[in-house]
Amino acid sequence: MAGNEWINGYLEAILDSGAAAGGGEQRGPAAAGAVSFRDRGHFNPAKYFVEEVVTGVDESDLHKTWIKVVATRNSRERSSRLENMCWRIWHLTRKKKQLEWEDFQRLTKRRWEREQGRREATEDMSEDLSEGEKGDTVGELLQSETPRKKIQRNISDLQLWSDDNKGKKLYIVLISLHGLVRGENMELGRDSDTGGQVKYVVELARALSMMPGVYRVDLFTRQISSPDVDWSYGEPAEMLTSGSYEPEGNDLGESAGAYIIRIPFGPRNKYLRKELLWPYLQEFVDGALAHILNMSRVLGEQVGGGQPVWPYVIHGHYADAGDVAALLSGALNVPMVLTGHSLGRNKLEQLLKQGRMSKEDINATYRIMRRIEAEELSLDAAELVITSTRQEIDEQWGLYDGFDVKLERVLRARARRGVSCHGRYMPRMVVIPPGMDFSNVVVPEDSTEADGDFELIGADGASLKSIPPIWSEVMRFLTNPHKPMILALSRPDPKKNITTLVKAFGECRPLRELANLTLIMGNRDDIDEMSGGNASVLTTVLKLIDKYDLYGLVAFPKHHKQSDVPEIYRLAAKTKGVFINPALVEPFGLTLIEAAAHGLPMVATKNGGPVDIHRALNNGLLVDPHDQKAIADALLKLVAEKNLWQECRKNGLRNIHLFSWPEHCRTYLTRVAACRMRHPQWKTDTPTDGDMAIEESLGDSLTDVQESSLRLSVDGEKSSLNGSLEYDPVDLEKVTTGDPELQDQVKKILSKIKKQAPEAKGADSSKKLSDTSGPTLNKYPLLRRRRRLFVIALDCYNEKGAPERKMLREIQEVFRAVRSDSQLSRISGFAVSTAMPISETLELLKLGKIPPTDFDALICSSGSEVYYPGTAQCMDADGKLCADPDYATHIEYRWGYDGVKRTIVKLMATQDARGNANKTDNSSSNIGEDVKSSNAYCVSFFIKDPTKAKPVDELRQKLRMRGLRCHVMYCRNSTRLQVIPLLASRSQALRYFFVRWGLNVMNMYVILGERGDTDHEELMSGSHKTVIVKGVVEKGSDELLRTAGSYQKEDIVPEDSPLIVYTNGEPKSEEIMRALKEASKAASRM
Repeated sequence: MAGNEWINGYLEAILDSGAAAGGGEQRGPAAAGAVSFRDRGHFNPAKYFVEEVVTGVDESDLHKTWIKVVATRNSRERSSRLENMCWRIWHLTRKKKQLEWEDFQRLTKRRWEREQGRREATEDMSEDLSEGEKGDTVGELLQSETPRKKIQRNISDLQLWSDDNKGKKLYIVLISLHGLVRGENMELGRDSDTGGQVKYVVELARALSMMPGVYRVDLFTRQISSPDVDWSYGEPAEMLTSGSYEPEGNDLGESAGAYIIRIPFGPRNKYLRKELLWPYLQEFVDGALAHILNMSRVLGEQVGGGQPVWPYVIHGHYADAGDVAALLSGALNVPMVLTGHSLGRNKLEQLLKQGRMSKEDINATYRIMRRIEAEELSLDAAELVITSTRQEIDEQWGLYDGFDVKLERVLRARARRGVSCHGRYMPRMVVIPPGMDFSNVVVPEDSTEADGDFELIGADGASLKSIPPIWSEVMRFLTNPHKPMILALSRPDPKKNITTLVKAFGECRPLRELANLTLIMGNRDDIDEMSGGNASVLTTVLKLIDKYDLYGLVAFPKHHKQSDVPEIYRLAAKTKGVFINPALVEPFGLTLIEAAAHGLPMVATKNGGPVDIHRALNNGLLVDPHDQKAIADALLKLVAEKNLWQECRKNGLRNIHLFSWPEHCRTYLTRVAACRMRHPQWKTDTPTDGDMAIEESLGDSLTDVQESSLRLSVDGEKSSLNGSLEYDPVDLEKVTTGDPELQDQVKKILSKIKKQAPEAKGADSSKKLSDTSGPTLNKYPLLRRRRRLFVIALDCYNEKGAPERKMLREIQEVFRAVRSDSQLSRISGFAVSTAMPISETLELLKLGKIPPTDFDALICSSGSEVYYPGTAQCMDADGKLCADPDYATHIEYRWGYDGVKRTIVKLMATQDARGNANKTDNSSSNIGEDVKSSNAYCVSFFIKDPTKAKPVDELRQKLRMRGLRCHVMYCRNSTRLQVIPLLASRSQALRYFFVRWGLNVMNMYVILGERGDTDHEELMSGSHKTVIVKGVVEKGSDELLRTAGSYQKEDIVPEDSPLIVYTNGEPKSEEIMRALKEASKAASRM
């Protein structure tokens, strides 16, 4: 192999080792079967190993072994070890080829499934079109499949963000979870999680806060209180900027500006790498939701006229933040934006191609399948996906189930014509290059002054002028620092291709004579203490410098600070140098923009983001990173041709504004404004009209004196004269001797009670509603008065999917447990969360003689419907219980009932070996429609044979390929398949209660069995307390959740969470109460 000199000696040693090694070599090829390589009619083992085996193996480890082998003096032992090396190479190659074949099969199957999904989606959507429109749709699809020149869509058809928007007062939320995030003295490069993304999100937050119309920007990250990191990462909030001022000079307000908000989740005293954060993400969601709700109220008081100021957009950065942004945007019903930064599927493909790790090993190391699912979920929920380059869209996002460029074009064309897409959706991808802060960049008007400066630098590097310390550190390596500097700045990562650059420089004599080479390869103290890959690159660089005798021509300082980087660019520009990025693949290339801002022309890889940067700046040359001669020729051309150098420099400086932060933010806000804006749509007269405002104020005052002067009835045991007012008039009169303002409030409420009491007593409708709501009706749910909520989500079903009686028994035990504590009972409410429809839920409660009004809420049909028994809001004119209409509006986003129903029927049909559905009749299908359990937001089917049912993740994949965004779950002991909207679920319903009624998720207790429906894991994780009742649920549906090779339960549910408590022994009220207290104590210690 070229560039690995040890191979020649290695092969010579093999050939010289005699029969033992030779026999080993001859047996190897024989095992290949059909593989036969001959040299002029004779098999040549050396040629075979070099051309077919060794060239496919990463030899860094083999090289170390070979060094030990050749040092062995005993010829017999050396021959034996060489033979073992032969077999080692042979098996590595066999394994790599096997992985390549499996990868090829997988990609072929995936390509076929995607084509089938696209075809079915197009066929389904064309059913409601006229013949002419059908032709248009097919034409669009065929046209998208035909190679053609890509036309850059101009943003001019959108209204650019301008100063006209200064009156909007927007609240923007950014999320970046992993790494160490702070505004000043960022520790970039400290570890793999604290890199360019950290700098990007901090600068984006600052820049957005200065844009017209943006009032506040919150950057959410993890709060870390660990002795391993600086104390500043444990601060709950950090101001980045105080915001801008109005043109009149008025301060915008105390909450304006950009802030880092740190939310605690996971172990409080540990700094975790990003792969270990997955099980704790739902804790972050609940903590962030609490902050957003509080901030929305505060901003409402400051700039919203008393109405909450909901986030304009929630923007997730990377897969983990995308996952939580999807949940937050669903809970708040506000738009979501995603920036991937780097993508899991792309990384998986690259690691598989290397052939060094199996898919199982990759998943165990990087939690790659959990990361990919988070990215897929982000695509489900995102309105907009921001990328740095077009290549990222085509070659990276194109690998995902949830994004298909061709289908996206069809759906966009239909949307422009106003034709229904039946709930199908593809997120919009836009290229917005990252911004940069050029405020500290000083570029001399006339670059010729650099020559004058360098006249003062002597041959020994000393200068009569004061120069930056990093200049001295670089120039001490160089014999002649006046020569143009070729600058490379990157980590010593094999993907950055630094070794090829050194070879190109070392083997090109004209380039060596004309220029110096400076390598800024991170910071290091001892190469032996560095990671294997980085240490290997540095070692190779040092050996190449020695091989080509580049001493005095190459600088490679050990340390530099972040603040030194601009000075390094300035030094290269003063010498009329060139910046080079020779990476094998560069996702974007931020250093290219930094270099251009300092007046440096560039030579860059033609793979990835530099193509777009070069198109915008036109300030250099692109090269094949594998072509050593092309790299040397491009560098020599720029260094030698001064006119070309000057032209590239001027082009870069002229166009660099395209990558400034103001330009980035202007494009960003323009694109976000074009999204479908949405926010909570429930009626604002609920807790915010005049009477309710008085009642809220009174409730806060009464709380303060509750123990001394007032006993509140909030557990449903004491009837209230007025359903919306839960205070006894006698109790209210006890506090009228206090504050005069409080007296006025109490008198108003007492007057209201006296006026409405006769109406409540004489209402004829109470008899009609008595079966479901008891003697009186509340205007609003009692949830908004509760301090605690106990959610019973026990999935106890028999083999037919009918509820078992022990579910009723456990409900009664939970009631007894909570009501055994009088203080707890007064502030607590109950809810049932089930996959059953409301009709079956009420039948079950009736069977157990449990009044529905014992519950504040009923979450039915797997979270697609919410009911509040005993409230006028959930009663129709006939006195029947009806679902919360506000919740229905909340979850309808991207829901297409008919499209989902038709697609599920097709997917669940029996399939042949090629995956083609048998369409002869419905008898071959494994499902049947469950009309009783279906509703407008739930498609329900009976499962005839659970053993033949497709797992959830397989169905979810196929639905995504067809543009359908929804939740799929098996429930009721695997006898039902239910599909509900993307924003609906039993766990998200709890967050809806928080947003709608103010009952914090952290004050909820969820009672589960050891097993349950396929959403069981979602209900376990989060900041609520979870009590697992043992011995109640024997069978569940969880075996249908995922296929082999998918992410695992430990990626969703933390194994060591103190918030999850198990009962011991018989699940009686006493044991349940013990578990509840244990969970409360554990939460208080966090």
